[in-house]
Amino acid sequence: MRLTVLGCAGSFPGPEAPCSAYLIEADGFRLLLDFGPGSMSALQRYGDLYGVDAILLTHLHCDHMLDACTYVVARRYAPAGPFPPLPVYAPVNAPERIAAAYGGENEAISIGEVYTFYALQPGSFPIGPFGVTVDRVNHPIETYGVRLEHNGKVLTYSADTAPCEPLIRLAQGADAFLCEASYLDGVDNPPDLHLTGREAAEHATKAGVGRLLLTHLVPAWGSEALTFEAASSAFAGPIDIVRPGSRYDI
Repeated sequence: MRLTVLGCAGSFPGPEAPCSAYLIEADGFRLLLDFGPGSMSALQRYGDLYGVDAILLTHLHCDHMLDACTYVVARRYAPAGPFPPLPVYAPVNAPERIAAAYGGENEAISIGEVYTFYALQPGSFPIGPFGVTVDRVNHPIETYGVRLEHNGKVLTYSADTAPCEPLIRLAQGADAFLCEASYLDGVDNPPDLHLTGREAAEHATKAGVGRLLLTHLVPAWGSEALTFEAASSAFAGPIDIVRPGSRYDI
């Protein structure tokens, strides 16, 4: 299983990174995990614009799904098309959300020509060669953390979340834990929204993961150095702050 980081900026695109989007590949199958603003450009740089086999959207905040709207144009009007509808696993109101962002209610039919939607709910199911488990995490809207398994290897993705027990369960024994770290310690952060680097590391330690990959830092008000330092104080294993184009074989 290979992870390619397409975008990793939190809340809005940064000067060097699109928002959250991660390409997961195994056995020739390509799963796109979130599809935030600017990441379609990175998909063309580090992957294949038309090579995506399925999309999983963890939640419907714009910074995690907005390029799924732009992608409608790329697939619907491609000279090499038409393509068969692409499976999209997402919260239940994703079709309406994407149609509204794309152009309104009159565009619902065209969205259906491009995507086939499957509503997420807590549990396990296959996507291509991956065993997938999702569970609700601690965020203001319906949001799912994700555990991907393939050939005995495990990658867990936090999505956006504040501290919560379901995230520890999803990450249990994972080889790699891709975890958000939006906030800094020592700041009056809003509750039940995001993690700090220390909190991400504490979850990683409790879950016994092999490697911690920190993502969703907010360049405008964060600090990579302070986030890394805080995480290192709470997790003894290897830690990376991911960047667009980073690749990890798991």
